[in-house]
Amino acid sequence: MDVGKVSNKSLSQPESQLIVREAVNNRKFYLFSKRCIDIIGALCGIIVLSLLFIVIAIAIKIEDPKGPVFFKQKRVGKDGKEFNMYKFRSMVTDAEKKLQELLKYNEVSGAMFKMKDDPRVTKIGKFIRKTSIDELPQLWNVLMGDMSLVGPRPPLAREVKEYTAYDMQRLLVVPGCTGLWQVSGRSNLGFEQMVELDLQYIQQRNLVFDVKIILKTIRALSGSNDAY
Repeated sequence: MDVGKVSNKSLSQPESQLIVREAVNNRKFYLFSKRCIDIIGALCGIIVLSLLFIVIAIAIKIEDPKGPVFFKQKRVGKDGKEFNMYKFRSMVTDAEKKLQELLKYNEVSGAMFKMKDDPRVTKIGKFIRKTSIDELPQLWNVLMGDMSLVGPRPPLAREVKEYTAYDMQRLLVVPGCTGLWQVSGRSNLGFEQMVELDLQYIQQRNLVFDVKIILKTIRALSGSNDAY
């Protein structure tokens, strides 16, 4: 399958749910291999990128000395289990408090919030978001087993409350640092498109597919117009 293209195949929701569940239950060797790759990849990433981590941490502190370097947020993982996901802080310290007044400016449909010129984003935040560097601390989540290198984006609890039974299928697998949605348009795609891409990934995932997504993600470190 060509990474980055949305399938035009049309299925009823019950049919799709059955296919997705079968895809989750019949891949034991793949899941074992995937976990091994996750551990090795996360460890190598943390070691290789350690200098970059230090530079970004210093830059964040210079811009906002009083705020923390890392941002911790509750996310929903496999089977609805909540966990703390880590990022480099890219917003002002009171970003969550300011969210309610910005919801009316949401630029995507469905259970997700995206705003291209979000006033809460700091100067260094704009850079690390554009290059996806803000996501790198999630390598720790991968080591802990809460996330995988590749998988659906882990949603917020408030987003999951708006999910239909069809959308909930995204939670049948371990969420990822990157995935088919991220390399297919990311913030330029709406919620429904994200769900379709995630379910498409769950049905068709294999080690080769994962590697293709990781390689496309690495290219994004040079800057992407789809991330904000």
